[in-house]
Amino acid sequence: MTDFYIETTKADKTLPINSRPKFFAFGIPSYTNLGDQAVSLAQRAYIEHEFPEFQYIEILEEDNDAGIEAVKKIITSQDIVSFVGGGNMGNLYLDHERARRKVFSTFVNNLTISFPQSIHFEDNEQGQREQKLSQEAYQKNPHLVLIARDAQSYHRMQTTFNNHVIFTPDMVLYFKAVDYSLKRSGALFVLRHDGEKVVKESLIGSIKQLLDNGRPLKKTDTVLDSVDRITPINREKLIVDELKLFSQQEIIITDRWHAMVFSVLTGTPCLLFGNSYGKGKHAYFDWLEHIDWIGYTDEEDLDRIDQQISKLIKTKKHAYDIRADFKQLDSLIKYHLEMSGRNI
Repeated sequence: MTDFYIETTKADKTLPINSRPKFFAFGIPSYTNLGDQAVSLAQRAYIEHEFPEFQYIEILEEDNDAGIEAVKKIITSQDIVSFVGGGNMGNLYLDHERARRKVFSTFVNNLTISFPQSIHFEDNEQGQREQKLSQEAYQKNPHLVLIARDAQSYHRMQTTFNNHVIFTPDMVLYFKAVDYSLKRSGALFVLRHDGEKVVKESLIGSIKQLLDNGRPLKKTDTVLDSVDRITPINREKLIVDELKLFSQQEIIITDRWHAMVFSVLTGTPCLLFGNSYGKGKHAYFDWLEHIDWIGYTDEEDLDRIDQQISKLIKTKKHAYDIRADFKQLDSLIKYHLEMSGRNI
């Protein structure tokens, strides 16, 4: 039986039948990447806070096919279909891309939103083949709107697909800053262990030596190994626990985009390194360069890295506001409500 998360306290086995417009959120992860889980949490928060007219319904990616069949039976013209953001549109994670294609090519009569993504089809035979399959699937939906979360992806989506493309930050940046008032001590290394990793272990080892001057050094990942499965029921507590962990650090060293976002939210100094296709770098310069306690580097020179880390640690926190950068998404949904005859 398919689980539908209409609330975050329980799973329902049936979809609601009522007059409220529905916002169907497909692709919700159950795997343990807290960055992707935070995206799902932020999407719900965004719709529930900004557009409470909608009944928000999450469908786990593992239930994609059964969920599609159930939604087809009740969907109306006032409803919106979406696919989760935060991941990667392309051929690196094909299970996600296949699920995305099926959703987009099924609900061709409804506004369909692909929440903020990066995009990367590899420049090889497989990448070109999968890109063509995605182009064919996306093209079937004239009401599909793709959202890019960095300028590089915005350009690539525009040149790859014929669908409408808009530009907003990653959804996790919709959240306001948090202050847990915790004592800070030590450096936390939050590093990838997948195919996107490009930072050399020798460089990380040298940075650890730089920071190892009586300061405790810890390592973690935003992919948890302490739980087997995350759903809308337990994800918020796990994300809050991660934010509290970040709030106790003097500095974060990471090559994970969402580790940097967690550092933004908690006011934690952070130095971000790149990944294999530049999503963190481009999104940093698009949205976060003005936040003084966050930095990006491609450097391998230890002296320069040391200077940058020292500066970040000493930087005072300041107010920031990214909310206005979601205005294109706001306008898209407001227009849909107007065309559906709903007062906003």
